[in-house]
Formats: sequence, structure tokens, C-alpha cells
Amino acid sequence: MSLPVIIVLLVSLVACAILCIVCPNLIKAALWMAGMSAILALIMFLLGAPLAAAFELSVCAGLIPVIFISASSMTKITSREEQEEKRKERHRRFVYLPFLLITLGTVLLFVLWPHVSVLLPDTFLTPGSATAQQILWNRRQVDLVGQIVIILVGVYADIVFFKGVREK
Repeated sequence: MSLPVIIVLLVSLVACAILCIVCPNLIKAALWMAGMSAILALIMFLLGAPLAAAFELSVCAGLIPVIFISASSMTKITSREEQEEKRKERHRRFVYLPFLLITLGTVLLFVLWPHVSVLLPDTFLTPGSATAQQILWNRRQVDLVGQIVIILVGVYADIVFFKGVREK
């Protein structure tokens, strides 16, 4: 896999994530999130984690956006003024998020650095050489941490997006 392909995929991933966060329409935001998850699944597959990629594609790119779209279709339509006020409130809520993510990413990088050798091409498993349990728990810990972080981000997005709906 060439470096330009990786860079294009990572830039696309970040662009979809940013568009998902700043999009005022919940349905469009859910679609941006699905696109982001699909790109992430492709990256995982290209890095040699087909099981994590399949999980990402099926759950994070398939199931979660469907749940978001279903829930957003059950909410009431608000006026322009209410939408603008909610947008300003959302922006105030996310002011510190980039700094938090950079700090968390840096800490995780230093904690997980000894395990990064799992991602190198010379350590990939050959087909049929190990069971799925051995792959997930013995050789793909970095993928599992990524999946846990993605699930927690989905839960956090659920709380942020639907907190106002529950209060009404």
C-alpha cells in the first residue's frame, strides 16, 4: 500500500469526521458518519485487520447510522431561531474537543507504541494459521482499542445529539 493512498484515506476520514460534527442536519450528519466509518473500515482492511474492518463496516457504518436516522426522524421540526441557538450551543460544547482528542491521541500513541509492531507487514498472519480468538486477543490489540474508542464516541454522540430531545 503506497503512502499517497494512505494520506488520501486519512484526509478523507478526517474530512468526513469534521463534516459529521459541524453538520446541522442530523440525517446528513449520520450519513457523514457512515462514510467516515466506511473509510475507516477500508483503512483497517488495508492494514491487515479484516475482522475489525468487517465489524466496523457492519456496526459503525451500517447499524449506528440507521439508529441515528430513525431517532432523528421521530423528533419535531424546530424554527430557524431555535436551530441557530442549538448550533451556537453545540459549537460552545465542542470548543475544547480538538484539544482533548489531540491529548488523548498522544497519550494513546505513547501507551500503545510497543504494540504497533502488530501492524507491520512482516507480522501479518497467513490465512489458516490461527483462530479468530488468537488473532483478536493475542495479535490485534491495537484494533480492539480502536473499536472500543469508536464505540465510546458513538455513545457520546448519542448523548450529545439526543440530550435535548429527552429534556423536552
